[in-house]
Amino acid sequence: MTGKIERLEKFAHSSSHWVNWVAGVGLVAMLGLIVADIIGIKFFRHPIPGAIEMVAFLGVVVTAFAIAFTQVRRGHIQVEFFVMRLPQRAQAGVTALVSLLGIALFGLLAWQSYDFGRTLQVTGTVSMTQRIPFYPFVYAIAFCCLPICLLLVVDFLKSVTKAVKK
Repeated sequence: MTGKIERLEKFAHSSSHWVNWVAGVGLVAMLGLIVADIIGIKFFRHPIPGAIEMVAFLGVVVTAFAIAFTQVRRGHIQVEFFVMRLPQRAQAGVTALVSLLGIALFGLLAWQSYDFGRTLQVTGTVSMTQRIPFYPFVYAIAFCCLPICLLLVVDFLKSVTKAVKK
């Protein structure tokens, strides 16, 4: 079982790294767009039309695609003040429960984001200035929930294994 968990963990980590690269590209694009807009305003008195709108969409890309890698790095907020005082077996049980709740949360977020994206696609909802469709970005949020669910499944399996072994 441990070998399968390790393979699943390796796949989850590599997929998280991949989506993090997309977040990095979005961040660089956001930076470039902001700099170009500022230069356009200050030197040419002509801003980039819809720059604020595009920066907002890139913000969605950066945030959504960075969530899984943040989980890999253990960068999310955790309150361990009480948990660290528990015995190892109980700590593993609490970690398993928290992972299970996270899987439910991000699974629900993926499902609802997909559902909302489908609604936006069918209705043809677009942004006001550049007429950029909203639905690809909502679908991206749904897609980005999958690697984090995978990571949480790995955390759950490792915690259960640790709780059973001790």
